[in-house]
Amino acid sequence: MLKLYGGTRSRASIVQWYLEELGVPYEFVKLDMQAGEHRQPDYLTINPIGKVPAIIDGDLRLWESGAILLYLADKYGKNATSPEERAIAAQWTLFANATLGPGIFGEATREKEMPRLLAPLNEIFARQPFLLGDEFTVADVAVGSILTYIPIMLKLDLSAYPAVLEYMTRVSERPAFQKSIGGRS
Repeated sequence: MLKLYGGTRSRASIVQWYLEELGVPYEFVKLDMQAGEHRQPDYLTINPIGKVPAIIDGDLRLWESGAILLYLADKYGKNATSPEERAIAAQWTLFANATLGPGIFGEATREKEMPRLLAPLNEIFARQPFLLGDEFTVADVAVGSILTYIPIMLKLDLSAYPAVLEYMTRVSERPAFQKSIGGRS
């Protein structure tokens, strides 16, 4: 059985959300981050960087939430079938972790970056329910998790982006979200 390693209120909940969406059985191995369990030799054999999340799936040991999401989409997902579709899913997953997250949660750049990031997303969600159209995909887990962390971690006024707010509500009402991120907020 796949093992997901994480801590309380960690990015492991993003991976947990996607595992729940996919219906993949998994064991959640909760590490006591305060006690430094993520820095112990046993865990460092899984992730030498000592961060969470990480997974073990058979012989594969994989860390970094975006890499894990893309792997799960490839192995267990039903949406992306062509190299082009997988590339677009990867584009949004990398955007979430490398651009959207730092742009929103980086205090020094937030004021400048937030409109640049949220205005185009607002236009997309005004046209369609999910990032890639009518179907929920791994891209929505990656981007949706960052967006739904905003009200949990920051008190930002997002009223200028009504379609983004509707999207956040739409993804946060999903049962798999409620079992993972929603259960920790």
